[in-house]
Amino acid sequence: MPEKPTVLFVCVHNAGRSQMAAGYLRALGGDRIEVRSAGSEPKDEINPVAVAAMAEQGIDITNHTPKILTTEAVRDSDVVITMGCGDACPIFPGKRYEDWQLDDPAGLGLAAVRPIRDEIRARVESLLAELLPQGPLG
Repeated sequence: MPEKPTVLFVCVHNAGRSQMAAGYLRALGGDRIEVRSAGSEPKDEINPVAVAAMAEQGIDITNHTPKILTTEAVRDSDVVITMGCGDACPIFPGKRYEDWQLDDPAGLGLAAVRPIRDEIRARVESLLAELLPQGPLG
């Protein structure tokens, strides 16, 4: 793994799960990690309930926009985390791929999105501990 690993989070709409995961990794990893997110069929805007759920954690993802998944984004990433996007993600040898089985927050209320958000945080913390073994700056 390079000194500053690059992680790409991918879900279908790039409006909920992948944006929350990217928000957590940016907040917890700081400038020690490069964070990207994309979707196979991106929406026009981030799910407002995902924005509200992250705001409760003190993380602002309002200025992020859904992006289309590109071959270049996958090729330029060290770790690719997929979240329900099936076979849309191209596979390159030597990359680390993980598929996180998470419920889609689309159409759910804040109370239903909180457990998804919390599971994403736990997974991001575990990933960060693997990628940057010295642990979070404190």
